[in-house]
Amino acid sequence: MGVMKNSAIGSGEVYTPIIGYNINYTSSQSINHRLVNQHSLAELTGRYINILWDDGSHKYNVKSFLGEIDEILKGEQFNGFSQEMLDRVVGTLRERGNSNATINRKMAALSKLLRKAYKMGDIFNLPEFIRQKERAGRIRFLEQDEELRLFAAIRSRCEESYRLSMFLVDTGCRLGEAIGLTWNDIQDQRVTFWLTKSNRSRTVPLTRRVRKALDIPHQGLKGPFSMLNQVRYRAIWNEAKMEVGLGKDDQVVPHILRHTCASRLVRGGIDIRRVQMWLGHQTLQMTMRYAHLATNDLDSCVKVLEVR
Repeated sequence: MGVMKNSAIGSGEVYTPIIGYNINYTSSQSINHRLVNQHSLAELTGRYINILWDDGSHKYNVKSFLGEIDEILKGEQFNGFSQEMLDRVVGTLRERGNSNATINRKMAALSKLLRKAYKMGDIFNLPEFIRQKERAGRIRFLEQDEELRLFAAIRSRCEESYRLSMFLVDTGCRLGEAIGLTWNDIQDQRVTFWLTKSNRSRTVPLTRRVRKALDIPHQGLKGPFSMLNQVRYRAIWNEAKMEVGLGKDDQVVPHILRHTCASRLVRGGIDIRRVQMWLGHQTLQMTMRYAHLATNDLDSCVKVLEVR
């Protein structure tokens, strides 16, 4: 700032200071950019994953998703996550054969982490996340004969895994939900799942064969399936799957038992709302994937359309 004087000041003249300003305009984004330290995605994951996600299989998957994204970014450090970075991640995932549904799940984890980092002042901007369009693919479930053959092959390898398989298909629960059960979660011929993906507990009644499968000595075990872990069960599942001729079907994974339970409920005439409650879906839209199986609901329409 400088002060300029009039060139001549005589008697009676008023001295008028003329103030000149030199102004440099700097965008708020540039200021924020300089003030925020840089972090890698791995560092942000380590900082916030235990705050944002509860322990369980979903948290394990999220950690894997975020680790893959950090690998795509080659551990790059940043204080602003640009749209170019997001496009690079999505493009690489698609090149690796990820479906739009899988990309959406990975982007949901990334978005949740970045929103937390932004709120805490670790990054100064957020990219625009655009949900990828998902196709409604065919839902694979086991027919009765497939279940019999697969379960027999599992039983020949591990009785505990056989009991777990029956439990999964008759309750429709997720693998992690079953393995995490304690004996106190099973009361009055019902089971309550407390550790769920939606963080909402639910209680379902047990079938006769599941009640029989759970009638075993506790032997100091924390729960009915605590002697198993997901890695061991999946290994036994894959061996049995190969034995019965289903090895080439990439949809025959343990989660198919949840689909099988849902399909049997719908085909048996159970309304969609109760199926939603049984499975613990957060939205009815998730359960509507099985609605097309309720073919008997349309039989009464034929009488109206018959030519008289």
